[in-house]
Amino acid sequence: MKNVLLLVHDDDGQEARLQAALDLTRALDGHLSCVDVSLYPAFAGDYYYGGGGAAGMLLADERQRESKNKTQVSARLANEGLAWDWTDVTGNFFEAVVDAARLADVVVVNRELERYPYPDMHGVASRILTHVRVPVLAVSSEQRGLKLNRALVAFDGQASSAATMRACVPILRLAEAVEILMVRDGAEQVEPSEAAAYLSRHGIHAEVKIVDDGLQPADRYIMEEIDNFRADYIVMGAYSHGRLMETFGGVTKRMLRNAHIPLLLGH
Repeated sequence: MKNVLLLVHDDDGQEARLQAALDLTRALDGHLSCVDVSLYPAFAGDYYYGGGGAAGMLLADERQRESKNKTQVSARLANEGLAWDWTDVTGNFFEAVVDAARLADVVVVNRELERYPYPDMHGVASRILTHVRVPVLAVSSEQRGLKLNRALVAFDGQASSAATMRACVPILRLAEAVEILMVRDGAEQVEPSEAAAYLSRHGIHAEVKIVDDGLQPADRYIMEEIDNFRADYIVMGAYSHGRLMETFGGVTKRMLRNAHIPLLLGH
């Protein structure tokens, strides 16, 4: 895992995304690829009122802001001591990131913006998750920096959960402590003990915790275990059909809304 893809845009979540991506790239001794998106006015919701002329003016303003943003962020990257490249795109976040992710190992976005509804980062993160085949690191807009010492693996025994854990092995290797959490429902395809054995062959020695309680939503147990384990981040499959993630993505959506630590998600 060497290629980190970062969504760049002058919005309330950019600083959190940037700091997380820098910390992750440095920890992996990797390469940071930045895709800077100038949004089409049609994707600006209430900010777009008029026809072609108004749209052209709004797009020109957007490109001017992103040009200034590029100058500032590029100057910062030049002093970070890591390898990076830059691509400018005009369009929308979803298509730009999915296109750029073809040769990425991990994608960095916001799970949502805390103070502003626009851009809709929750929707963007959800759509990206269902279309890329690499882990997505989703961070709060309030996040500052990325700690990788204590990893909580929310494991439901389904294919997406196992695949996400395997893909995140290079990151999990950096952890001082790893815990595998399973909320059992009887539909598991892979046991947590098997997952722990797999990680042990990569030099990762994980503790296993199993919860047998089908009455409460699984994300309640995950949120509780974040505090109990003092987790720095979570690794979990997204939009799978096991109990831990819930049919139709209920747990995934709520974790994207509510998690106060970074999520490493895979689908």
